[in-house]
Amino acid sequence: MSIADFAGAVVSPPSQPLSRALVLEAAIRVADRGGVESITMRRVAQELGVEAMSLYHHVPNKDAVLDGVVDMVFDAIRLPAPGGDDWREAIRARACSAREVLSRHSWALGLMDSRRNPGLATLRHHNAVLGVLREAGFTLPMAAHAISLIDSYVGGFVLQESNLPVMTPDDVEEVAGNILEHLPADELPYLAEIIVDHAMRPGYDYASEFLYGLDLILDALEARRG
Repeated sequence: MSIADFAGAVVSPPSQPLSRALVLEAAIRVADRGGVESITMRRVAQELGVEAMSLYHHVPNKDAVLDGVVDMVFDAIRLPAPGGDDWREAIRARACSAREVLSRHSWALGLMDSRRNPGLATLRHHNAVLGVLREAGFTLPMAAHAISLIDSYVGGFVLQESNLPVMTPDDVEEVAGNILEHLPADELPYLAEIIVDHAMRPGYDYASEFLYGLDLILDALEARRG
């Protein structure tokens, strides 16, 4: 079962024997609703309709649960195919997939690089990204720079996007209109300009900024490749 499948699953007692995978899936559902701090053995057990002590047959402690959910999040991000002719497209697709997954599970942002015992899916993911860059001719230092830059951009964008007070074009129009109504345009002309001539234009979608910024990063990396 993928993260997308179980993210909206109905909470009910397990219809199959308890397993490590079921425990981790339940922990992700708990975090999706209440953030990573809500992951406790008691709450995960409640999610599964079992006693907390029964979880310890499958995960030794909370740290193991956190390691496991991070690995499942990494596993949900599409791996770039090695040996392709277009490194940019491979890395671009991987970054878009990472943004999509992390937008559903933004609580994982502060957790993904904090674990000391990464799982196999996490290691495979990093190896695949590194492999695409190295096979494309990036030096080892440049490949490390590229991964750090792209991951920082994806994570930062998801974090910013998850905290925006707008989600749809209608939201943008409402919020921007309210700001504009009380904005002293003579004192803040550039802010008024971007609201009127950019944010409130038909079809504007803040989400499109992601690809624009990502392509700028890929352009810069291509210029320094090798």
